Amino acid sequence: MTVSAPPREAAAPPPPARPSLGARAAARLLREWRRLTAMRTAIVLLFLLALAAVPGSLLPQRSLSANNVTLYFREHPDLAPVLDRLYLFDVFSSPWFAAVYLLLFVSLIGCVLPRAMEHARAVRAAPPAAPRHLLRLPDAGELTTPLPAGTALDVVEEELRVRRYRVVRREGELSAEKGHLKETGNLLFHLSLVALLLGLAGGKLWGYEGSILVTEGQGFCNSFQQYDTYSSGALVDSGDLAPLCVDLSEFRAEYEPDLTASSFTADISYGPPGEEGRATTIGVNDPLRVDGERVYVTGHGFSPTFSVTRPGGTAITDVSVPFLPADQTTMASEGALKLPDLGTGSDDQLALEGFFAPTGVVQGGVLTSVDPRPLAPQVAVVVYEGYLGLDSGIPQSVYSLDAAQIDRGRLTEAGAANLSVGESLTLDDGTTVTFTGYREFAAMQYSHDPGQGWVLGAAIALLLGLLGMLLLRRERVFARVTPRPGDGGTVLTVASLTRGSGENGLRFAALSDDLTGALAARTANGPEVSPRDP
Repeated sequence: MTVSAPPREAAAPPPPARPSLGARAAARLLREWRRLTAMRTAIVLLFLLALAAVPGSLLPQRSLSANNVTLYFREHPDLAPVLDRLYLFDVFSSPWFAAVYLLLFVSLIGCVLPRAMEHARAVRAAPPAAPRHLLRLPDAGELTTPLPAGTALDVVEEELRVRRYRVVRREGELSAEKGHLKETGNLLFHLSLVALLLGLAGGKLWGYEGSILVTEGQGFCNSFQQYDTYSSGALVDSGDLAPLCVDLSEFRAEYEPDLTASSFTADISYGPPGEEGRATTIGVNDPLRVDGERVYVTGHGFSPTFSVTRPGGTAITDVSVPFLPADQTTMASEGALKLPDLGTGSDDQLALEGFFAPTGVVQGGVLTSVDPRPLAPQVAVVVYEGYLGLDSGIPQSVYSLDAAQIDRGRLTEAGAANLSVGESLTLDDGTTVTFTGYREFAAMQYSHDPGQGWVLGAAIALLLGLLGMLLLRRERVFARVTPRPGDGGTVLTVASLTRGSGENGLRFAALSDDLTGALAARTANGPEVSPRDP
């Protein structure tokens, strides 16, 4: 008796190998990259970029007008610091705007470059072969003709070449297409958008700008130490600033009957330091342009002039200081004049804090302005004596006094008065303060943006690409010939596919009519035999 061995159980299949951690991370990264470079993501990011730019048009920006930002802080002392922490006064240089900007840049590159390579291959490739069932296409029809098959296709080819189609003949059929420029326009639009972003980024990296208030008779040179506010790109060094000086000779502001400003013009002279300047006139929309440098007029105001004489005979005459507009409608302005050199010691310094009214009217004992034009200039001044704190190491605004010095009693009020031009205020110690008149100042912005030409070219190319997208059509036409049963004629089947038009049926009907007429004309002239006919 034989004892058989117990049957062996089949070995269990090994568990499927799980992808390694690195492979899963790579697959997830690839998935996220495809999501980022999808056209839908680029459109969303473009919308977010436009949305992020809205606060820059609604709120004053430091890069354009630091004075308006200062005025906003005065009018909204509680809200302005919160907005400032969110970079809403520096929108276009904020981290969150840069993040959207960079994501859009990466998304566009990852989306457009593969499409550009695919389009280049499509342009070089021949039109595809005709589908098997032409009559299933949206626009299709059949024409009968007594012409041989090759001759009928010759007629179709001639008609299509007249319409600038690329035509390929195959055995018993024909394929034609045109309108690759529509996709070219689409790619040009998106590549121009990338170029536009590159130009803006280049302008930020290698560009710089500074703002300064220049009173008539004064000037400045292109040096960051002279600007009231200055910003530059990460790749700009102080030695890269162009050697250019600008002097303001005269400023003129014109107003409409409703007292809104109609134009600002400034007579200036400009040139390299140490050389005689060239005279010109600039305005708000007509800046000075010199070798890529720009000098803009962004605003204006008044600089009251004073003469101060101390009892010991120390005097300063016709000193002026810009007063910042507190009301753009009437140009009522506020400012301060600090005179540390007229004191005999650190605790015997002098300062004026004032309110300037171009057309002054005293209402209820308070000076106010009723017109932005300097028809009756007046100034309300408060004179302080004591210690200004300029050498304390704590930064101060040049347009106001240090309130901390007043609160500590280091600066005390010595007198106050409303003064018209030529009137004086005499203090108890014999010091005389005379309001001698005013000068106008221009708020100027010096700007260097090497990406401006690039941005202009990209914007023009972007518009051309947009026109190509909107006006051109992508069209394909297919034709096939088959023998007509019975009399030896030909059945010509024609179909078309069109993108980018709402008149596809009308265009196909016109093509069919032209083909019918051309076939009839060829038949009437005699059926010339095509070399492709059997």
